[in-house]
Amino acid sequence: MEWLDVALPIIKSIVLAIVVLLVGLFVVKLITNVVRNRIEKSKLDSTLKPFLVSVTSAILKILLILSVIKILGVDITSFVAIIAAAGFAIGLAFQGSLANFAGGILLLTLRPFRVDDYIEGAGYSGTVGAIHILYSELITPDNKVIYIPNGQLSNAGIVNYSVKDTRRLDMNFGTKYEADTDKVLNTLHDIVEKHSLTLQDPEPFVRITDHGESAVVYTIRVWVNAEDYWTVNFDILEEVKKRFAEEEISFPYPQMDVQVNQ
Repeated sequence: MEWLDVALPIIKSIVLAIVVLLVGLFVVKLITNVVRNRIEKSKLDSTLKPFLVSVTSAILKILLILSVIKILGVDITSFVAIIAAAGFAIGLAFQGSLANFAGGILLLTLRPFRVDDYIEGAGYSGTVGAIHILYSELITPDNKVIYIPNGQLSNAGIVNYSVKDTRRLDMNFGTKYEADTDKVLNTLHDIVEKHSLTLQDPEPFVRITDHGESAVVYTIRVWVNAEDYWTVNFDILEEVKKRFAEEEISFPYPQMDVQVNQ
């Protein structure tokens, strides 16, 4: 039958294309896993590793799609020509993805942060888990994963808390006006100097910084190793409460908010 003679090659091509697609996806996954394992064991920068894996996976999938198209009898040259002719429209449709890809290249080239750095950017904060082709992963302190488009992240101001080895801890405390100024200053100095994790160079700063409506404001500025920042922060908060009670130094009521730089 004539229609069968015409349909049979088409059916064979479709079936072969489906088989190649399914097998190809399995092979792509297998190769990607092998590449990932090799890259993980290599001495490459940890920031580059997830990006290279993503690029490898994307390239293999593109090659697979082109192979399936060829099996279906579509002239790849014509297909590429059609894509080129529609390039402007495709560019408009995927301008966000292209911007994210370009942003990923910028992040990997300029290196404002690396994997495992703690950063703030694009309105979010967390530890950098990975930088992929189109997005980056931030892991929050409570173990949530935030996926931020690279274009958005590369165009926003980024605060990197992990670049420097030391950080300055700023804390404000308020007391009633009746409190003895020298006693308060000496108590705060003693708390700071006796803490084993505070650095003495630069020298700790403890002074009155404001006369508020209902309180005198004392400010502590002390340098610590970056990894000790939050430990020292909570230790000083607890110790100030204990020592003020022992020295009978009164907090204003209601207690003013303690301001801490993140």
